[in-house]
Amino acid sequence: MIDFKLVKSDDDIKKLANLAKEIWYEYWPILLKSAQIQYMVEKFQSYFAIKCQIWNEGYIYKIISMDGENVGYYGVSLKDKKVWQSFEENIDKYLFLSKLYIKVGYRAKSLGRQAFLDIKNIAHAQKLDYIYLTVNKHNVNAIKVYEKWGFHIVEEAITNIGQGFVMDDYIMQYKI
Repeated sequence: MIDFKLVKSDDDIKKLANLAKEIWYEYWPILLKSAQIQYMVEKFQSYFAIKCQIWNEGYIYKIISMDGENVGYYGVSLKDKKVWQSFEENIDKYLFLSKLYIKVGYRAKSLGRQAFLDIKNIAHAQKLDYIYLTVNKHNVNAIKVYEKWGFHIVEEAITNIGQGFVMDDYIMQYKI
């Protein structure tokens, strides 16, 4: 059985941070150096970072579990700013899919697609027409999956995240 548990409590945030750390150190070495992974986990996926995102930035995080085991997570936020040049004039609010990660042994089991359906339900509930995400330009497998789900690349972005590190991404859009 697959479940999407809303992260609310302090204990939930700790579980999520531990899960994120495990997945990031497993997944990203093929694309990023260990110093950048360590920096990004601390800056974006640590207990304090996630707590701040939930309480101060309005993020919604859900832990994905399969048969009672935590196997992945996603994070989304409602945005009302036009951050990238690709925005059409009539796009004022959108859902930003910030994170979607699944443990290595559980990929290609439709968990990502089911998580995306849950994410689309959040967008529908907010009466939004678009979902945006950023994806590393060299993360070919993720790009293929997103395109299969109906996303398309609308722009490129290089974002300075501090300590001399950048995120070199594509911005992808999904029209609901």
